[in-house]
Amino acid sequence: MEILSVNTTETAREFLNVVELIYKDDNNYVRPLDAQIEEVFDASSNDFFKHGKAHRFILKDEKGLTIGRVGAFINEKKAYGFAQPTGGMGFFECINNKEAAFLLFDTAKKWLSEQGMEAMDGPINFGENDNFWGLLIEGFTPCAFGMQYNPPYYQAFFEDYGFYNYFEQVTNHLDLQKPFPERFWNIARRVVSRPDYTFKHFRKKETEKFIADFVEVYNDAWQYHDNFTPMDPDTLRTSLREADPFMDEELVWYVYHKEEPIAFFVMFPDVNQIIRHFNGKMNWINKLRFVYYKWRNEMTRARVVIMGVKPKYQRLGIESGIFYHLRDVVSRKSYFKELELSWVGDFNPKMRALHDSMGAELGKRHITYRYIFDPSKREAQRAGSIPVDTKYRKND
Repeated sequence: MEILSVNTTETAREFLNVVELIYKDDNNYVRPLDAQIEEVFDASSNDFFKHGKAHRFILKDEKGLTIGRVGAFINEKKAYGFAQPTGGMGFFECINNKEAAFLLFDTAKKWLSEQGMEAMDGPINFGENDNFWGLLIEGFTPCAFGMQYNPPYYQAFFEDYGFYNYFEQVTNHLDLQKPFPERFWNIARRVVSRPDYTFKHFRKKETEKFIADFVEVYNDAWQYHDNFTPMDPDTLRTSLREADPFMDEELVWYVYHKEEPIAFFVMFPDVNQIIRHFNGKMNWINKLRFVYYKWRNEMTRARVVIMGVKPKYQRLGIESGIFYHLRDVVSRKSYFKELELSWVGDFNPKMRALHDSMGAELGKRHITYRYIFDPSKREAQRAGSIPVDTKYRKND
């Protein structure tokens, strides 16, 4: 077997197309758009290159057939916030062959070691964690846009190599045809009746204001997350630009206390329900098909990408108030049948409790793994849990 760097048009194409071999018999797999993957590794498109680097590799067998791939990358804003400098590996794909898988892992490890890293997390994204993050270990059903999907046999590859569970991610599903618990709505009614609180949905004509409000809430709400780094507004602008063809303004909400932004909620229609028809290509024919499928309301599921509340306003039922307003939107858009709440780490007990309060049911389970290069330092580490009482810590 031979490892090749992705540094030509041909090797870049093979990096993308290896999924045709891996998933040829898997009807649940939805191939991401090739352009979406390419942008991750394009310094002119991915803002993470401002503070990091990345490299890709493919693996060929003795006949010259591409049988695997892997990416390795370093986010310098986070890499040095752990006990060992930690990089990332992701976009791993491989035939069911442990020797091939281990060679790909070794390749990522070697490249990261040469850059001064002593550990790697994977499979993760060279970008925000709302896309391509974690290994799917339970719930092998069609994936929502941006969610990681992989064959079940990958888990043994990671764990046999020496990766261990750094944190677990749960994705829950809400059947919109089932009523929410009445207690949930009682809390929501109390919240929305308070005169100082205002609920507004996103409007594209006010994009810059909403970006600023998002950054303010995010940086306050995420400050207690393990190895926190502030949100870059340019990263958010890129995400909004990519989501523009399918986003629905009425599915993105903000909450204000008087004039202060205190919470946000971001949900997108699951464009994978359309992309599944395109085999990764967005040519002019598929652009026309996209418009047609969107007109037919092919997207019957929406994915909750992120929700945040400033610590000072947590545990006041703000999230319930957002869903109170969403209820009217969803009732008008009755083609939405399901919400996917993805994803919540085991380090975030507050959000898991919120999912439970809505009657959500387990849909998928992912694991983000960590591998420490030096065997003498391989004491299992776990992602730091977010304190349940951040509201009160903020007020101290």
